[in-house]
This record gives sequence, structure tokens and C-alpha cells, in this order.
Amino acid sequence: MSAGTIIVVVVIVLLGWGVLIYNRLVRLRIRAEEAWRDIDTQLKRRYDLIPNLVETVKGYATHERGVFEEVTKARAAAMGATSPKEVAKAEARLKGALKSLFAVVENYPQLKANENFQQLQQTLEEVEDQIQRARMYYNAVVRDLNTNIGIFPQSLIANLFHFTPREFYTLTGEEERKAPQVRF
Repeated sequence: MSAGTIIVVVVIVLLGWGVLIYNRLVRLRIRAEEAWRDIDTQLKRRYDLIPNLVETVKGYATHERGVFEEVTKARAAAMGATSPKEVAKAEARLKGALKSLFAVVENYPQLKANENFQQLQQTLEEVEDQIQRARMYYNAVVRDLNTNIGIFPQSLIANLFHFTPREFYTLTGEEERKAPQVRF
């Protein structure tokens, strides 16, 4: 085999290797974006439930105006957040407001027994579970993407094509790390 043939074979192998790594990085980037959109979808479902929940509670607890306003403001802030860090911060505020709303519910046994309220509450719990699963999947994909971007020799291709690490979805504060004490 001549030196020219060996060089051609080496170049072809290196190009093939580069294409494989590039394609893997693209797939991971797309999966990360898809996972983030899944979180958005679940959060939208939750945001759509909140006004119904507030209206149901309002019917029983008309003098709790401050709680309703805080839930509404927190919902609006959460809907406007874009980055994982902003969403996590806004979600922490919204969860706190919802805890206050459910604390109000504790004072109204007839509301807790209301079928519409129970159905909304059950749906909200299901959505919360789906949000948690979507966040876990997103973080797993981001871990894979960031690992592939950071390790050698994949980092050579990642830097060449400007792949950047994505931000993980993380808890914002100590309060978020505690187990919730809300009882229905």
C-alpha cells in the first residue's frame, strides 16, 4: 500500500469519525430542546388549571383576596420565565402561593368535599408528577449533551461547530429542597 493511499484512508476515517460525533451532538441538542418543550407543555397545563382552582376556592373564601392575588401574580411570573434558572425561581414562588391557597382550603371543610375542587386537586397532582418526570428527563439529556461536549475528543468537534453546554434545571433555594407539608 502506498503512502498516498494510507493518507486518503486516514483522512476518510477521521472525516467519518467527525461526522458521527457531530451527528450525536446534534441529536442530543435536539433531544434537550424537546425535553425543555415537554416541561413547557406540562407547566402550561398547570397554569391553565390554576385559574379554575382559584375561582373554585374564591366561591367559598371571598375574604382571602391577598392569597388569590399572589397566586395570580406568581402564575403570570412563571408563565413569563424562559431560562431554566428563571423558570425554577418563578416555579418556587408559584408553589409557595399554591401552598397558601391550599392552607386557606383547610379552613373550609365544605370546599374540601366539593367534587369540582377534588377533581382539580387530583389533576394538579397528576400534572405535578408529569412536570417532575419531564424535569428529570431534561436533566438527563442535558447531562449527556454536556458530557459529550466536554470530553475529549468530542470537544474538538463541539468547539468547531459551536456547541455550548445547556443549563440544568435546578432547585432555587433551601425552601424548594424541603419536602412540602401541604395536606389535602
